Amino acid sequence: MRLTICLLVLLSATSIQTRAQKPNIVFILADDLGYGDVGYQGQTKIQTPNIDNLARQGMRFMQFYAGATVCAPSRASLLTGYHTGHTPIRGNRGFKPEGQFPLPDSTTTIATILRQHGYTTGIFGKWGLGYPGSGSTPTTKGFTDFFGYNCQTEAHNYYPDHLWDNDKKIDLPEHPYSADLIHRHAMQFLKAQHEHPFFLFLAYTIPHANLQGPHDSIYQHYAAQFNEPAPAPHASFAAMVSRLDHYVGEIVDQLKAQGLDKNTLLIFSSDNGPHHEGGGDPGFFNSSGSLRGIKRDLYEGGIRVPFIAVWKDRIKAGSINTSPTPFWDLFPTFEELAGIPVTKGIDGLSILPQLECAPAQQQKQHPYLYWEFHESGGRQAVRWGKWKGVRLNVNIVDKPTLELYDLTKDPKEEHNIAAQNPAVVRQIETYMSEAHLYNKDWPLLKSEGQLLRQ
Repeated sequence: MRLTICLLVLLSATSIQTRAQKPNIVFILADDLGYGDVGYQGQTKIQTPNIDNLARQGMRFMQFYAGATVCAPSRASLLTGYHTGHTPIRGNRGFKPEGQFPLPDSTTTIATILRQHGYTTGIFGKWGLGYPGSGSTPTTKGFTDFFGYNCQTEAHNYYPDHLWDNDKKIDLPEHPYSADLIHRHAMQFLKAQHEHPFFLFLAYTIPHANLQGPHDSIYQHYAAQFNEPAPAPHASFAAMVSRLDHYVGEIVDQLKAQGLDKNTLLIFSSDNGPHHEGGGDPGFFNSSGSLRGIKRDLYEGGIRVPFIAVWKDRIKAGSINTSPTPFWDLFPTFEELAGIPVTKGIDGLSILPQLECAPAQQQKQHPYLYWEFHESGGRQAVRWGKWKGVRLNVNIVDKPTLELYDLTKDPKEEHNIAAQNPAVVRQIETYMSEAHLYNKDWPLLKSEGQLLRQ
């Protein structure tokens, strides 16, 4: 299932590791940006020139998968290197007055690893993996610098009364537009004269619901384009995506201005599929790019996301990768890039050979990819080669039926062919059983829920 179009021989992992200066890593993560919400993926109603230019400058992955179909477990997968059958956070469970279910004290994040090996580590935007005082905040999980929302529920409001600067609550009596404020702090981090290599995680909150933003010239442009009176939710969404695109352009320009682009891996992606909350209308924008499903679905539209990797003179401009690749692969990839021994026992596999356009045999392959989702009756999915298996209502039904799709012939997952392929169904069910590790905090199957209630 691996086809990578590459025309440039890149530096080997060994030569990268022996460079005097370890590479910087800048990871831009949009929030609820769909597979089809950007121009290079076919979007026609929203202009994203800077993101599209990134796609021309680097490698675009056409079958890249988020860690989950909602925010918190997707980010947990990214930061821990585990899929959702093993991650310590598998859902969006909240805590009052603000925050989410915390990462355990024993959890090691990629930020912790990089920091231990000489990296300055910053996160700007949304955390969503703990609550203040829980022992699971950015500063306790490897980040030297944090500015933004601790709580993803609070992040629904783009005009908040407070944000967090590391572990200090910052009151905002004037209620500024948070996305701009967060971006300014991120740019300050980027402009600083770093004595060490840095890992900059830009966990932007846009275009997540609610659909809020200044009614500036960008908004007015889209309101006129859509002939939409106030409050104009379509114009608001489009303006938020364009705003994100503007942030991307400023980041790229700053890296160039400081001469950092030659020693920086820049990645752009999204945490899950598009949303319909708060006025979101993925049908209007074809946000899933003709794929089935949106956020909270384990069909392709809920978990397949845009993904671009750029590194000047290292990654071939305009290259295309069609290998199915998940979030949890980034943990060991960043380790290998930094010359750090790859952590054993995690689910991720380094994709450095893919980024380097190395021969196919040098890239280790997953036997399958796995996801689970703990809302909406409980769901599981497996990608196994060309096959995609989806099970619904797994915490309601004792023996849920498995849907089967051949993604090479049916990328929209319109034709369930489970009945015609019983051996494939049995194998995928075996993979689902193998991949799901019981966690008392996140019971998934009906039998687990019954056990927990006893």
